[in-house]
Amino acid sequence: MSTEQLEQTQAAWDKIAAGYDEFVTSTHMWVASEGLRRAGLGPSMRFLDVAAGSGALSIPAARLGAKVLSTDVSSAMLERLEQRARKEGLAELETRVMDGHGLELEDDTFDVSGSQFGVMLFPDMPRGVSELARVTKPGGRVLMTVYGPPQEVEFFGFFVRAIQAAVPGFAGPPSDPPPLPFQLKDPETLREELSRAGLSDARVETVTESLEFHSGQQLWHWLVNSNPIAGAILAELSLTGQQTAVVRQALEEMVSERSGGNGPAVLTNPVHIGLGTK
Repeated sequence: MSTEQLEQTQAAWDKIAAGYDEFVTSTHMWVASEGLRRAGLGPSMRFLDVAAGSGALSIPAARLGAKVLSTDVSSAMLERLEQRARKEGLAELETRVMDGHGLELEDDTFDVSGSQFGVMLFPDMPRGVSELARVTKPGGRVLMTVYGPPQEVEFFGFFVRAIQAAVPGFAGPPSDPPPLPFQLKDPETLREELSRAGLSDARVETVTESLEFHSGQQLWHWLVNSNPIAGAILAELSLTGQQTAVVRQALEEMVSERSGGNGPAVLTNPVHIGLGTK
């Protein structure tokens, strides 16, 4: 990324760091544990988390006893991650502000290198995957966890439908090319990227992640803090206060309908867990 792009990206993630940590991070720890188990991460192994956010992948890795380095372009995100680590007494976790397009790390350093919902957002995603591979030790594993097809991601569908309640002509983000969160929606594309980075035995398994929401308000906060793209879509539409209220009310109604008025609404989405061996 250019210096200007990097600064814009840092500012965008810094802006939502508090909300991301409050509403999003903990919801992704189940799928993180699934990926780490498949990668074979264990005590005393060195683990790198690229685009770590506030720790959805790093914290579960540290809980396993791994020595974790968490990197992200957003210092605000890493501050939240450090707070989580201190709260749990996870001493073997270090953070460094770093752009995953060009990791300031030596070759062949980590037993497992991973990224969950992070490198998939990179403008130059292949370079991000190559960097993960470069810093992994021979025989080590690279873990990439990404979203599946957008039409099967229920929180995304709820978001689009809620906007349509206020803007009937809204067709959703363009599909060709897809938004960055879905550039690896095809498991074969993910497998090919891992292989192209020089990894062997590249394979992808799809799991279903379940997210629980107790209200439309909670889902709204989750959506607008999950990544800057949601906010960018809303900003591009220039919604009035009244239209925003319509969107939020639509979410409230959809969550209530899904829950049946009893307990949380459960939204599911496919997640591809990709692994390759250096």
